[in-house]
Amino acid sequence: MAITHNLGFPRIGGQRELKFALEAYWAGRQTEQELAITAADLRRRHWQQQAGLDYAPIGEFSLYDQVLDMSVTLGNLPARAKDKEGSELDAYFRAARGRGANDSPCCATAAGEMTKWFDTNYHYIVPELHANTQFELNPERLLAQLAEAREQGVNAKPVIIGPITYLWLGKTSDGSHRLDLLERLLPVYSQLLEALVDAGAEWVQIDEPALVTDLDANWRYAFNLAYHQLKANRPKLLLATYFGELRDNLQLACELPVAGLHIDAVSAPAEVSRVADWLPSHKVLSLGVINGRNIWKSDLNSILEWLEPLSEKLADRLWLAPSCSLLHVPVDLDREQELDAEIRSWLAFSVQKLDELSTLAKALNEGRASVRAELAANQRAIDSRRKSDRVINPEVRRAIAAVTQELGNRQSPYPQRIARQRQILSLPAFPTTTIGSFPQTPEIRQARLQFRKGELSNTQYTKQMQAEIARCIEEQEKLGLDVLVHGEPERNDMVEYFGEQLEGYAFTRFGWVQSYGSRCVKPPILFGDIRRPTAMTVDWIRFAQSLTDKPVKGMLTGPVTILNWSFVRDDQPRKDSCLQLALAIREEVQDLEKAGVNIIQIDEAALREGLPLRQSDWATYLDWAINSFRIAANGVDDSTQIHTHMCYSEFNDIIEAIAHMDADVITIETSRSDMELLDAFRNFEYPNDIGPGVYDIHSPNIPDKQHIINLMTLAAERIPAERLWINPDCGLKTRKWEEVTPALETMVAAAQALRA
Repeated sequence: MAITHNLGFPRIGGQRELKFALEAYWAGRQTEQELAITAADLRRRHWQQQAGLDYAPIGEFSLYDQVLDMSVTLGNLPARAKDKEGSELDAYFRAARGRGANDSPCCATAAGEMTKWFDTNYHYIVPELHANTQFELNPERLLAQLAEAREQGVNAKPVIIGPITYLWLGKTSDGSHRLDLLERLLPVYSQLLEALVDAGAEWVQIDEPALVTDLDANWRYAFNLAYHQLKANRPKLLLATYFGELRDNLQLACELPVAGLHIDAVSAPAEVSRVADWLPSHKVLSLGVINGRNIWKSDLNSILEWLEPLSEKLADRLWLAPSCSLLHVPVDLDREQELDAEIRSWLAFSVQKLDELSTLAKALNEGRASVRAELAANQRAIDSRRKSDRVINPEVRRAIAAVTQELGNRQSPYPQRIARQRQILSLPAFPTTTIGSFPQTPEIRQARLQFRKGELSNTQYTKQMQAEIARCIEEQEKLGLDVLVHGEPERNDMVEYFGEQLEGYAFTRFGWVQSYGSRCVKPPILFGDIRRPTAMTVDWIRFAQSLTDKPVKGMLTGPVTILNWSFVRDDQPRKDSCLQLALAIREEVQDLEKAGVNIIQIDEAALREGLPLRQSDWATYLDWAINSFRIAANGVDDSTQIHTHMCYSEFNDIIEAIAHMDADVITIETSRSDMELLDAFRNFEYPNDIGPGVYDIHSPNIPDKQHIINLMTLAAERIPAERLWINPDCGLKTRKWEEVTPALETMVAAAQALRA
């Protein structure tokens, strides 16, 4: 009998209940006990939604981040977060966002560094390690959730991050090697596993996605060492890998002394038969057969064709699951009653993916006849999408066929362009700017909602948005910023806004996915060929520029980021969809230039996110991704200054590729990592202007003026001062005006001090 289980479930709730509870708690409108009640209620509902599974996950529910939770479990919160008054939850949130619920601004703490979880848009808090790091078990969160689940009759499978991946995700601050800590870490893991067994756990899912990355001999040895030591513990360990192929780590993964191995059969279909052959006969093989990262229905009949022979071979050693945690997809498609019916029939969210899993298991266990109706309905949906005339646009295909390499080149090299731009713009040294968005107040959101419902006319809506743009321009002029933005009040999201104006996209009402903490995004669905029917931003930017003599940036999202932050069609290569997006953005760039906009920012926040996990695959991705950006950006005159922005990823190892984008100015996150990016410039001279973000917008903390000066002084040791800009590390949409105004005042004051 094939066994069904899940690696993880979305924790935000179908109506983002966790988001609103967290923000109420941080604002002092909700107590710690009330937050705990909301969390417990969400867990109860999530377990009910997974009731059809043989095993449901516990412990993957988090109030902020699962990696931070593992740091708490291992007693590895930074001292600056713990050594203050307040509850354990206050310490947790200090590490996550720089401030506990009861901390005042004067008592702010530096938040932990945040970066992308492998190649997803989810952000995790980086474990902080050093040569003297000590670990101490703190299992209460896991044990409490396990007890909750057992009381509710859930056949629970605790989920933890494995010791090697935990160290692999961390960073040392003193030059020591992370693996030197393994000897201290493993006894704590052993204690944790024993505590889970004592609390009634039969299986423990131990996530080791580091196995799908490039590992040298030291890391491979560490895997062997760790699991040969942990095998003395009593629970059955299901070692979970996901997001990619095992490749040269396949034999290692199969031979580790664990009771079962999970592999991502969606990302690594070619490895299924090899793993089935390699895996010893006493081990369970869990196959991730349903895509946990995209929203298209699975072709169940096609999956059964290759799964049935395996089921006969493995019998009760076969487990079925989604490819990875369902954290990366929305909760429930049933709420999307406003979505186009045909497109809706092609989709599956978390709840529906678990239904698909149950259908597959029943077909294997009882025969296809037992699910004949379900399989027939699934086939109709697959055929409908495959044959739909809404997917292919001949006009777009002709435009793609006409693309030449020349479209990606500027008229002149950077030194000639920048000289002309400086003459026209006349900006001071260390010019100051922001990344684009300003606070999205409740009034702005309410106006957008009323407009969508038809309660505001287009004229009324435009007037309200223009009033907010005027406010943003006035505030920026008061602050003394040099290059202004219109504040983006009309934009719900930096990707969804553009997708709504492009043909080939569909949109949900409730398709929320967690990005980090309480931050949720609603990725649009790219289902067909992309075309821009009309200008998307020109009127808003033209209005903003009419209010000031200072330059106002045109603000666009780049093709690679729109691609990586969408649910992308899987019926053609990603690079083809990206090129279609590039042509659409290129048209917008050219229209902005015609409207007199001298500075245009094309955000590529997600460039690094799409980078394959194996370095041998990087060149192919970077070639088409950067080519798409260049095609989008480079159809302008030398006098037009092109900016781009990137955030919250590791960029040091691709800095040469970033330079090849040839943007006149790049703004990039460096605040949480204390200018770690500058290490990339030891052996590489970045050729263009750069704004290393000096203000961490993901924390409510107000930056310190001297700290900004110190960061920029450090930057000037690697990059000529005349090529440095000063800016926050990301947009200000999620912050409040009472936080933004003093923070930007400090940033401008630091720039003035540096000029002096």
